[in-house]
Amino acid sequence: MLNPYLFYQDNCEAAFNFYAKALGGKIDAMMRSSEAPPDVPAAPGREKTIMHARMSLPDGSVLMASDAPPEHFNKAQGFSISITVKDTEEGERKFNALADGGSVTMPFSKTFWAKGFGMCVDKFGIPWMVNCPAEGM
Repeated sequence: MLNPYLFYQDNCEAAFNFYAKALGGKIDAMMRSSEAPPDVPAAPGREKTIMHARMSLPDGSVLMASDAPPEHFNKAQGFSISITVKDTEEGERKFNALADGGSVTMPFSKTFWAKGFGMCVDKFGIPWMVNCPAEGM
């Protein structure tokens, strides 16, 4: 099983709250840097950042993430998180929710391979693809 692990620039908690609403996920864990063992203290000023978060999605997928230290953060590039949804109305709803506040790369619409497909980058900089495959695909 593959599970994406995303890194944020100190907005992991906001992103996970957004995804819980947009995708119907359940946040299973949200550990702050201040909760680390005493021998691994948080860097000064980073106590409230998220060291590890885990979300279960209705389809059984798991999404994990954390806030990257500034010197280790890189803008997301070279990938997209892909969601496959059977129902086009549900696919379009999820696509619109993820695109809210972000940017649409390819509007959600019918394609030769899908009943509905769209690409966007959410307001946290994460690229998404929502796909409702055509029969037999």
